[in-house]
Amino acid sequence: MSDTATTVRVPIEGVDQLVLAGVNDANLVELARISSARVAMRGEALTLTGDNDAVMRGEAIAMGMIATVRSGNTLVPDDVLRLSLEQRPEDQAARANGALVLPGARKVVKPKTAGQATYLQQILEHDIVVGIGPAGTGKTYLAVAAAVDALMRKRVRRIVLARPAVEAGENLGFLPGDMQAKVDPYLRPLYDALDDLMPVERIQKAIESRTIEVAPLAFMRGRTLGDAFVILDEAQNATHLQMKMFLTRLGVNSKIVITGDKTQVDLPKREESGLMQIERILHGIEGIKFHYFTDADVVRHRLVRDIIKAYNEDAAGG
Repeated sequence: MSDTATTVRVPIEGVDQLVLAGVNDANLVELARISSARVAMRGEALTLTGDNDAVMRGEAIAMGMIATVRSGNTLVPDDVLRLSLEQRPEDQAARANGALVLPGARKVVKPKTAGQATYLQQILEHDIVVGIGPAGTGKTYLAVAAAVDALMRKRVRRIVLARPAVEAGENLGFLPGDMQAKVDPYLRPLYDALDDLMPVERIQKAIESRTIEVAPLAFMRGRTLGDAFVILDEAQNATHLQMKMFLTRLGVNSKIVITGDKTQVDLPKREESGLMQIERILHGIEGIKFHYFTDADVVRHRLVRDIIKAYNEDAAGG
């Protein structure tokens, strides 16, 4: 091994070494685990030693880590793992860009993967964007962040967030309370995203003034949504008729983002998912963009990525 070992020094001048290394050097430990190279931080350089393939792999990941820290992002071992899944240098560069700085909001929203950065860029550039992929990839959160950004910068006058209430015609009647109380459990994830992006008092005022509306998909019927940023979440549970109704609500100076996970359809078998249908019939229309997330874009606990991968492998084997 020692006769064929390769050593590469990656300069880290001007980089916050504490952020780069992580707590108890956890990021460097993860880099070594993924690349199979020995990793050491000495002075103003990262040193990688091992066989040529391991060192080349480690060097590419290390460059992505350095770019991430230089861009002002935090870095944890899960980020190092995601960087290892992004093979192309242009993907690593895309990850370091595309942050949303929300005026008056609680935080800066930064894409954590190249796929997320591309998704945000597509939302900016297209009138209708369809984000398809597994849980934990940020489909809904990033769409809501883009909507809040557009509202605060006065690009639109209101935000409309919608979700199908799959059991609205059946089991909701057994729940206590009025109609709003019955549908709130379905809409809770949209409220959660808003809560993380805006002060509570601002959200309450915006909802009271109908600047922000969170409603079941069925409530969209008969409306024209102009000068609005409209999000349809969990779109795999919209029927084809509901999807057509929703898409034809698009008004002047409006933007629609549709998010869904094709593996999580809760509709009865006799009903076709509207998300599946538009995936077949709307490709190629100018102004409509489909974005596909993969397990490399999962930004929850790393076990979520492994669980999704296991289910995908089981489905492929079945």
